[in-house]
Amino acid sequence: MYLFLFTALWVVFQYVNSTKVYESQDAQIIRLKERLEKAEDSIQSLTENGDGRYFKLENNEHAYTYFERFGVDITDLEAKIESSLVSENKASGNSLIPYENATGVFQINKVEVLNHKWIIADFSDGTRWGELILRYDVAKGGSINFETLQSVIYP
Repeated sequence: MYLFLFTALWVVFQYVNSTKVYESQDAQIIRLKERLEKAEDSIQSLTENGDGRYFKLENNEHAYTYFERFGVDITDLEAKIESSLVSENKASGNSLIPYENATGVFQINKVEVLNHKWIIADFSDGTRWGELILRYDVAKGGSINFETLQSVIYP
């Protein structure tokens, strides 16, 4: 009789304990799913802004509207701007870089189109480097004109 009573109490104890563990784990799973959803929403909002970058021509509706208003073809526009700017690199240097160099030639390495008017570019001669802020205009025919607004060279 005592054995039966002890077994019954043991079974009830195991049932209650396993139920509490199950409910605790279920609540933890729900909390983790909610955190995961928040994290995925944050990641989604960052990727919608162009890889987390706010100042970028890609996905900038105002800039594209500006180009469309003036009849400029926006197909691969950023790539065209970048290639046009890099094509200014010549053996004698780049005319957009306002610095003289006795040991080498400054050339533009990296280009980031910020919006419908501005570009930031990185330049170097292999030992020294700097950055430029350029203004650009795209004509209806597709020609692109650049103007150096500001530049800095690092010591």
